[in-house]
Amino acid sequence: METVLDKIRAKAKTLGRKICLTESDDPRNLKAAEIMVATGVAKPVLVGDEDAIRALAAAENINLDGVEVVDVLKTPNLEKYVQVCCEIRKSKGLTPEQAREWLKDTCVFSAAMVCAGDAHGYVSGGGNPNGYNHNTASKTRPALQLFKTAPGFKSASAFFLMQMPDPKWGHNGALFYADCGLNINPDSDQLAEIAVATARSFKMFTGAEPKVGMISCSTKGSAHDPIIDKVVEAVAKAKALDPELKVDGEFQFDAAVVPEIGKKKAPGSEIAGYCNVLVFPDLNCGNSIYKATERLAGATAIGPLIQGLRRPFVDVSRGCSPQDIADCAAVASITEWCN
Repeated sequence: METVLDKIRAKAKTLGRKICLTESDDPRNLKAAEIMVATGVAKPVLVGDEDAIRALAAAENINLDGVEVVDVLKTPNLEKYVQVCCEIRKSKGLTPEQAREWLKDTCVFSAAMVCAGDAHGYVSGGGNPNGYNHNTASKTRPALQLFKTAPGFKSASAFFLMQMPDPKWGHNGALFYADCGLNINPDSDQLAEIAVATARSFKMFTGAEPKVGMISCSTKGSAHDPIIDKVVEAVAKAKALDPELKVDGEFQFDAAVVPEIGKKKAPGSEIAGYCNVLVFPDLNCGNSIYKATERLAGATAIGPLIQGLRRPFVDVSRGCSPQDIADCAAVASITEWCN
């Protein structure tokens, strides 16, 4: 069976787009670049200190043939990227001197490359604790500041593509989980926007119809609390944002994905038991569930994939493998710019 991830890799190969990798002091990114060249899912661009990158590749026996390396201090395009940053951040008073200093950060530099049209997107994966050591905030902030949110979105959010070993779940084994990586405690308005954004991402990557379950500790009024009310309100607001969207809840997890339980707990729902997009009430819940699904169910977790921005950016978990980074580069490759 061809999985959603297989389809993403195949489509990415046809596009041949450049994707920047920011954590070039981590050998996993160098290995990911090697994989990207070998499989053809994207043209990798390693951003950082070129001498250090090539020395690390030699030490790790990693082949960088076909890999573009861009030195943040020596690139002839530096002044172009300074101008890009200053133009985008002129309302914040960014000066050329400040921009040159800011661009020493590989995430900022990569985002500027993308804005300038010299790359399609960027991926931040891993991170050497003795090197750049970007955390989620420092990886994501340049994308928020330089890419900005796409038309129709007030904020960015993050989802995971969870490829399950058993194709009975979701769409050929693919479930989309949100928000598992960015918004800590979204309110009902934000949850509604996350639901709509993730449904659109699901449609873009799978071609299938999204069925969005809003997850809670309650199913259709089985319990009452303000934390449940937030989810109930979000369902109504998501329907108002996109009247054609199939979204329902509040659902407990089993009622959302197990047909016989969905039928029993939510007999009037069109999608209970058949949801392929799951929106969690907060980051504590979403992040924990994605990691549990990955480790206990043997799922492949791709992400967190950032949505709601004008340009593609992926923040990969610190526990990622080189293959995870390469797959996220494939996802970034097929994500279209949104002006």
